[in-house]
Amino acid sequence: MNPAALARIVFAGALLTAFVAAAPARAQNVDLLLVLAADVSRSIDDGEFNLQRRGYAAALSDPRVLRAITSGPNRSIALTFVEWSGSEEQKTVVDWSVIRDGEDAAVIAGQILAAPRSFLARTSISAAIDFSMDRFATAPVAGDRRVIDISGDGTSNAGRSITDARDEAVAKGVTINGLAIINTQASPGFTTHTQPPGGLPEYYRQNVIGGTGAFLLVVENFDSFADAMARKLISEIAGIPGGRQTASLKPF
Repeated sequence: MNPAALARIVFAGALLTAFVAAAPARAQNVDLLLVLAADVSRSIDDGEFNLQRRGYAAALSDPRVLRAITSGPNRSIALTFVEWSGSEEQKTVVDWSVIRDGEDAAVIAGQILAAPRSFLARTSISAAIDFSMDRFATAPVAGDRRVIDISGDGTSNAGRSITDARDEAVAKGVTINGLAIINTQASPGFTTHTQPPGGLPEYYRQNVIGGTGAFLLVVENFDSFADAMARKLISEIAGIPGGRQTASLKPF
């Protein structure tokens, strides 16, 4: 090959390399963008908080959950774990992370267990929803669906209207699922908060959940949180619609 032809080939290769490097990266698609939003208000004592934290970690590593993740079209989901309490108290404990396998899930579970408790104050479910909505804008990947998973043991007693926050999120195509924790061990001062008229499950059904396929799971106590959370994650990952479900019924 003569020097001129070789030079043309080298030049063309350099141009191709430069073009590929300059091209914008294609956003990765996952089956689900999921915000796990955990209540850490003052009605949840340290023992209950630890059960809740361990429950989240165990659920993410549950083989049933991992099977659900790898069964989707994109074989992956992305999630972020946040804790919330009062109207100005929300914190990202684990930033957006993609889960494709058990190793990814174990890393996130470890981060959840290692982080210190974020808050111990009032309860603003509306602020938790608003904060979760903001988190979607920071996701580094695109998701086929967007879900906010709200878990808590009481009513919203701070911040703006909870139904306004829910309805705005739903109008933007987001589904909000609820995990209502029946806390019978809370101190007497929290009775009206954790046991509202009609019961906490009905409160969540009327005020918290909404959107396509939204459902409520009821946890009878913090001891059953891990299994309930695993069943809830499976339903969310698979996009299974549902109504009110109770953790103490039959296993998933």
